[in-house]
Amino acid sequence: MSVQAKTSANPVIRCESVYKIFGDNAESMMKSSGGVVDAAKFQEAGCIVGVNNASFEVHEGELLIIMGLSGSGKSTLLRCISRLTDSTAGNIFIEGDDITKMKNRQLIKLRRNKMGMVFQSFALLPHKTVLENIAFPLQVKGISTQDSMQRAKEMVDLVSLSGRENYFPRELSGGQQQRVGIARSLAIEPDIWFLDEPFSALDPLIRKEMQDEFLRLQNSLNKTILFVTHDFDEALRLADRIAIMKDGIIEQLDTPANIVLNPATEYVRKFTEEVPREKVLKIETVMDAYDPNASMSDLQVSQDAIIETVAESVLNAGKPVAVTDNSGQIVGAVHAPRLIKMLFGNHKAAATEQAA
Repeated sequence: MSVQAKTSANPVIRCESVYKIFGDNAESMMKSSGGVVDAAKFQEAGCIVGVNNASFEVHEGELLIIMGLSGSGKSTLLRCISRLTDSTAGNIFIEGDDITKMKNRQLIKLRRNKMGMVFQSFALLPHKTVLENIAFPLQVKGISTQDSMQRAKEMVDLVSLSGRENYFPRELSGGQQQRVGIARSLAIEPDIWFLDEPFSALDPLIRKEMQDEFLRLQNSLNKTILFVTHDFDEALRLADRIAIMKDGIIEQLDTPANIVLNPATEYVRKFTEEVPREKVLKIETVMDAYDPNASMSDLQVSQDAIIETVAESVLNAGKPVAVTDNSGQIVGAVHAPRLIKMLFGNHKAAATEQAA
């Protein structure tokens, strides 16, 4: 589903001028700042700016990735939105309710019923089996042992851990442990899913497998997701939109393609300048007009396909390849020379052509 389609409904999450300042005199500094926070001045006063004036929306079914270098504020922003950390100023709405004004009881109810969380550390209970770990949050909610274990079995199947239900965490690989953590967070059927560097501790091969699994789950479940990572390749692979942070400020929030092709700041440009365009551009950006009289390959590709995923097939086709829209109608054609230019030619020229 496109981001445009997702933004038609009311936002699931809305942040309005959210700040998080660490330090004993954070609130007084914030009041005297007039809403203009200079990180250097705050640091001189003994404060650290974690989040600086963050305002954005996340819509139903959207996967927003928050990324930046270490210390950029990405995890702090996530913790503010889930209210694991209290923001210093601003408003955070979850389905229209301002969680910054919620009492503890309301907040606990919200987390138990609507939020799922997965972090870098798996935090599995070592003395409980896979099934027992997954069932645990359901039992905390007061669901019977029988019903919670049945739900846990469904989650085991969902994350492809069948046959390991009775294993203990120490008997699982890192990727399998992470699947248990994901299954446990999904067991409560959350509407909103928070993930903070969930795959960063995994080996590259396992990480790729977990990304594949994550995409499969999201295609099936269509959750509203905030996902924190420092890995740009991971962000490009998973995100509907990406928010790039620096010193607590969201430098740009946009689709992966727009961030790469049209960086809003010099920092974003440097952050993305080495990204291969074929990882973010769609086939529609290199297609030509369709000639019904031309000799075409039997192969057809979607206009929404990322170039990298279909380039080899298109180049091996031997003839121009038809490009189809969501209804299966032919809307253009891809010719090998133009695709080769995109893959191996001047990226800046390709980007200029796309922008035009």
